[in-house]
Amino acid sequence: MDTLTATTFDLTTTPLRDVNAALHADGVSGEYVVTGPSGTHNIAVGVNAPVKITVDGHVGYYAAGMNQQAEIVISGNAGTGVAENMMSGTVVVAGNASQSAAATAHGGLLVVHGDAAARCGISMKGVDIVVGGDVGHNSAFMAQAGRLVVRGNAGDGLGDSIYEARLYVRGDVGALGADCVAKEMRPEHVEELAGLLKAAGYEDDPAEYTRYGSARRLYHFRAHNTY
Repeated sequence: MDTLTATTFDLTTTPLRDVNAALHADGVSGEYVVTGPSGTHNIAVGVNAPVKITVDGHVGYYAAGMNQQAEIVISGNAGTGVAENMMSGTVVVAGNASQSAAATAHGGLLVVHGDAAARCGISMKGVDIVVGGDVGHNSAFMAQAGRLVVRGNAGDGLGDSIYEARLYVRGDVGALGADCVAKEMRPEHVEELAGLLKAAGYEDDPAEYTRYGSARRLYHFRAHNTY
């Protein structure tokens, strides 16, 4: 981003409500820098325009939530629910993300270059998530669609009650959740994973990863379960 041409908002002097209102204005365009976040919640939520936003520091809860079209970069760590319910666009976290990153997100790409805590990608509905480090327990719980790539390790309960999302993990998995199993890496999955890694700025060998997905055992009613 060219900071010389970007519009800058300083949260130490400008109320967050005014910053978000400016980012929601009709016809908004260009590049923006938000300084002095100091863990403030709800920064750059609900943006629906092809703008570029850099948040210079750590953010609190729900940063970049409900994002559409925007390219948002957070230069520090992010609190609970970063990119929650994102529809499109790109959100990049340079540091770590707290729990429930990209919860219920329908589209777009979330990149967390550090670790992501528990329930990363919970109930994801089409988003792509690439985590540079580890993810915590119950990540991709009830994940319905989309792809989660973990370059490090995954905690217990990975993919519990998963639907049709695809998970790729390079490291160890503490324990798989209900109905989540390791699956064959076919050529189309290798190609898909290579594309996701490249989009996030990584050049890992896809052969180092294991694919996980639904065994589809929970799709069907079984009469003996009623007794």
